[in-house]
Amino acid sequence: ILLFFKFKNIMCDLMKKENHSLVSVFIFQGFSSFHEHKFTLFVVFLTLYIFTLAGNVIIVGIISIDHHLHTPMYFFLSMLSGSETVYTLVIIPRMLFNLIGQSQPISLAGCATQMFFFITLAINNCFLLTAMGYDRYVAICNPLRYSVIMSKRVCMQLVWGACSIGLIVAMIQVSAVFRLPFCTTKVPHFFCDIRPVMKLSCIDTTVNEILTMIISVLVILIPMGLVFISYILIISTILKIASAEGRKKAFATCASHITVVIVHYGCASIAYLKPKSENTRDQDQLIAVTYTVITPLLNPVVYSLRNKEVKDALCRAIGQKL
Repeated sequence: ILLFFKFKNIMCDLMKKENHSLVSVFIFQGFSSFHEHKFTLFVVFLTLYIFTLAGNVIIVGIISIDHHLHTPMYFFLSMLSGSETVYTLVIIPRMLFNLIGQSQPISLAGCATQMFFFITLAINNCFLLTAMGYDRYVAICNPLRYSVIMSKRVCMQLVWGACSIGLIVAMIQVSAVFRLPFCTTKVPHFFCDIRPVMKLSCIDTTVNEILTMIISVLVILIPMGLVFISYILIISTILKIASAEGRKKAFATCASHITVVIVHYGCASIAYLKPKSENTRDQDQLIAVTYTVITPLLNPVVYSLRNKEVKDALCRAIGQKL
């Protein structure tokens, strides 16, 4: 909370000193093409949002209270769930208000703050998934040294590194975007995403587009490549296991993670690893809904339905309460 207000004050000063925009507020035009179905969208998104919050909070709670889950893999999972929870809080509540006609203009500083936290948490999630991939690699390919390599200190360093990269990239990207002068107030989106905001600029944004593409390549392709390499090594190790039961168990420990990785990096790649958007506004918003609403829900669903240890921990917690 303190970071939120501190950053907002910094952005207010930046707006005053460096941005000579003709506008002082933005208005979201999210889902204006679906005017007749806004209430239906509101109900659907609200339901998904409630499930997302409940699922991620349950995962964090179960991992914290059940000592069977006090392992590096579930430590990273709890960090990811916490990050996903804040990530949805940054975007979805305002989107829901917009859908029921309660939209309010957002100041430039408010928009910059939302973009800052969106970028920070999105990148943090990318690198947390990479850390989880490294954890699975060590567990399967180097099991005898697992407890030494994946010590508590190393786990904390990986989480801190993921968060630090997110903060640094967000500061660079937001500062670059909000140095642009803006001439239009209507954002063709339901939150302050990078490209929709840049489209409101009065000047050519080619330099910003190049910067966004470079950052996207670095924060998506690099962690995705590391996860890919990890799974090549994991699969080669699993195939050397003699027993079919052993191979099945080894694959099962990775199934939940690889499912989340494919969807998460797939959506991020479609959204950001393409040239200046040639999609229609509706197509861009559909892609954005996938990585802001669907992907955060996927984490608790996959790890609760496909993961036996989490289900067992949940059953133990419910049994103790009863």
